[in-house]
Amino acid sequence: MRNFIENLNKAFESRVRLGIMSILMVNETVDFGTLKEQLQITDGNMASHLSALEKLKYIEITKQFIGKKPNTSYAASALGKKAFSDHLDALERLINKTN
Repeated sequence: MRNFIENLNKAFESRVRLGIMSILMVNETVDFGTLKEQLQITDGNMASHLSALEKLKYIEITKQFIGKKPNTSYAASALGKKAFSDHLDALERLINKTN
């Protein structure tokens, strides 16, 4: 019997990382505050999950100033988009139990 979970990406086992990537897949860029608000998590929790995704090169970070306020925005990288799409495909195969 084939192992249907072997192609699931461990990086997306966390519901927060799954949420971050889901949001970034449908938006060109999203700032820290918007991600935090949509996912309803603390600054520290958000920062640690973003850091994990950054280390994997799944997200790209842009830091800028808007007026005098710092603003950090995030986007899914090409590698991140592929990894997330592959993860979703693996989930679909698991659900359908087909190749």
